[in-house]
Amino acid sequence: MIVQSKPTGFAGRWSSIREVELYSTADGDEPVADFLNSLPPKHQAKAFHEIDLLAEFGNALKEPYVKHIKGDIWELRIRFSSDISRIFYFTWQADIIVLLHGFVKKTQKTPPREIETAQKRMEDFKHRNS
Repeated sequence: MIVQSKPTGFAGRWSSIREVELYSTADGDEPVADFLNSLPPKHQAKAFHEIDLLAEFGNALKEPYVKHIKGDIWELRIRFSSDISRIFYFTWQADIIVLLHGFVKKTQKTPPREIETAQKRMEDFKHRNS
C-alpha cells in the first residue's frame, strides 16, 4: 500500500501498508497526521497498530476494531488503557482507505460535530479527486 504522508518521526513505520491515505486540505494540511502526532507515545503506537490492521484486512475488519457510522463513513476504534480515540475513514475506489478525522472520545456518544467534520472532509476529498 502507498501512504500519501506519514506523521513526523515514523519514517518506514507503514511500509507494509498498501493503500492508506491521509486526507489533506486544499492548503496541504493533514489533520489526521496532526492528531496522531498529538497522542501520547503509547496511545500513538496503539493507533498505528489499528491502522496497520485496517490496511491489512480492509473492509473485512469488523467490531471491535471498526464500526459503521453513516453512509460511507466508518470509524476505527482505538482504546489504550482508559483513553479512547476514533479515526473516521472511508474507502475510495474500492482499495484506498482515506483517513479523514481523528479525535479523543470523551463522551459515551460520538458528538455530531465530529461526524460532520468527517463528512465535510469526505465530500471535499471526493470533489477534488473526481
